[in-house]
Amino acid sequence: MGLVQKDALRTTLISSFGLVLGYINKGLLFLLIFSTEQIGVVNLVFSLGVLFAQFSNLGSVYSIWKFFPFFKNKGRAHHGFLSFMLFVVGIGVLTITLVFLIFRSSIESIYLEKSPLFLQYYLWVIPLGVGYVLYLVFEVYLRSLFKNIISVFALDIVLRLSVTVLLFLFWMQYIDFGQFVAWHSLLFFIPPLILIAYLIKIGEFYVSPSHINISKRFQKILFHYSGFNYINTLGSVVVNSLDVIMIAQYIGLRATGVYTTVIFLTSALQVPYKSLIRVSSPLIAEYWKQRDFTKMKELYRQVSSVSLVIGLGLFLMVWVNIDFLFSFLKPEFEEGIGVFFFLMMGRLLDMYFGLNGAIFTTSKKYRYDLIFTISLIVIVYVLNLYLIPLYGIKGAAISTAIALCVYNIGRMLFVYFTYGLHPFTWKQLWVIALGVACLFLTRDIPQFTNNEYLQFIGQTFLTSLFFFGSVFLFNLEPEIKKYLKNIWEYLLKKRS
Repeated sequence: MGLVQKDALRTTLISSFGLVLGYINKGLLFLLIFSTEQIGVVNLVFSLGVLFAQFSNLGSVYSIWKFFPFFKNKGRAHHGFLSFMLFVVGIGVLTITLVFLIFRSSIESIYLEKSPLFLQYYLWVIPLGVGYVLYLVFEVYLRSLFKNIISVFALDIVLRLSVTVLLFLFWMQYIDFGQFVAWHSLLFFIPPLILIAYLIKIGEFYVSPSHINISKRFQKILFHYSGFNYINTLGSVVVNSLDVIMIAQYIGLRATGVYTTVIFLTSALQVPYKSLIRVSSPLIAEYWKQRDFTKMKELYRQVSSVSLVIGLGLFLMVWVNIDFLFSFLKPEFEEGIGVFFFLMMGRLLDMYFGLNGAIFTTSKKYRYDLIFTISLIVIVYVLNLYLIPLYGIKGAAISTAIALCVYNIGRMLFVYFTYGLHPFTWKQLWVIALGVACLFLTRDIPQFTNNEYLQFIGQTFLTSLFFFGSVFLFNLEPEIKKYLKNIWEYLLKKRS
């Protein structure tokens, strides 16, 4: 796990800085300069843009993961694999753009009653989606080359800094809200342009029809695989996007603004996990190629264990201070506390079983994943129809949590009974028990100072000391020690 830890550490550090920028943008500036309804508009355009990107990639992302190791040959321009994938994505972009334009009136009718302000900015979904799908293609291509840092830097640092500049331009009244939405969408072309420049620099930008040297037989295999994974690539994105879309439809843009802000907070706690998954997934494809189940099983357990400890620890540190953190937000955001709890319950399980997705989709049984993905979307949709009218945005969070639990447990069982792979160790049960104990014990930490900031620092310190201290003291997760040791050595190296 040395390569995984090294790259995961670097991407985590970059993503952590990006997280600070994201918090400044969405957790501070958005709330200061936008109305809750305007926040809903920006985030709804973003959610639909992400959905556009997932529809238009036509399953190419997972195809790159699975098949690039078989075409990897720099001397032959990797047989034009990147060119072929861009050709597929180009067809997808044109198709989905036409769908957005032809069915514009039907789509807009969904938001006409509760979210009419969105209709003015409908078309800006398209450039945002195009920019983001190009980023996805180049990002996963670089991951297959085991180049992870530049992609994280382009999206988490450069893009967010650009958004910060745009927010200040709006704040200083150099641009109006309509111009902000337009430029915000166009900014999503910056990350793919950076990745293209980097690929050119390292001599890996092979984009030309003349480079394509893939037999018709293998093209058929690629199309077949991409076709099955077309819906699968939508799974996790549709869960968030469907919530946002249905909240805007049934409640309105203010509720959408609250819900999407809380989604950002939960995403912030997933930064270390996403870094691990980013660098681990390409290794799974390599292990399948080598038929090395021993290394795959070891990596599966290690990533799951580390994700469980880090995810649970970060959740506890936030949850013990949840009232204090939400006190900085507008009063209408108070309902988001319950949303945060239920979303995190689903996300924690998703983090724990996260690598089973890479194992599943790069295996020969990938077709069966279609069943689980469709089930995920149907469960979220049906539960949202019932729970959103009943419990509002909290209902959407509950439906997401339930759907993620069913989805991940189902996939895990399939992988186990098919390949004998599972992420479980006995020590993980102690970690979960420790987390539950912390959840109740830290809930009633006494007030030891009248200064709310000192109280916040004290509660965070005591919670982290109790949870992480116990993990280290009883050696519940050896990989965490190695991970922190690498962080310490990396920081010392930087200082010297």
